[in-house]
Amino acid sequence: MNRRSQEMYHFANSRRSIRDFSDKPFPREIVENIIKTAGTAPSGANKQPWTFVIVSDPVLKHKIRVAAELEEKEFYERRISNEWRQDLAPLGTTWKKPFLEIAPYLIVVFQQKYRLDEFNNKRKNYYVTKSVGIAVGILIMAIHNAGLATLTHTPISMNFLRDHLNRPENEKAFVIMPIGYPKEEVTVPDIKRKKLSEILVWS
Repeated sequence: MNRRSQEMYHFANSRRSIRDFSDKPFPREIVENIIKTAGTAPSGANKQPWTFVIVSDPVLKHKIRVAAELEEKEFYERRISNEWRQDLAPLGTTWKKPFLEIAPYLIVVFQQKYRLDEFNNKRKNYYVTKSVGIAVGILIMAIHNAGLATLTHTPISMNFLRDHLNRPENEKAFVIMPIGYPKEEVTVPDIKRKKLSEILVWS
């Protein structure tokens, strides 16, 4: 148990978010296995309130990039606070999001605010945001386990995704995740994770 728990930590600690992707293709079966893994997440009353939309069409990816960059440009130029801007500076992020077109696939995760039964009546889902957040965490590790990379991208407004992807009214976009191989010789910021003593409290 100790060995396996240490191996899992070292494996997870080797994961990094990247922003520079290769356009090298890989089988869609890999994506399907990753999504099946994310779908094993626990959820409120086991309602599994998530939809994973896979985008591979270049035209659609371009539309998503254009819409996302409009939101991001507004954010970076008008909405962001000075403190937030300073915190982002070491990461080198900008409003430009080329990875939305370059990565072979985009995984757009939607949360189902409510569900419809067989008679089209609204039925409640429970702990939707928490449930989808847990599924995304498992999704991130499943992508890493497959030898691929990703990035969680959350524009301030993501309403455009429901329109572009023809999703129903009960679904709300949660995150966009490009998935693919890292670009050759990609670099990442030299960030540090908090020490165990900073995140663990025994009581």
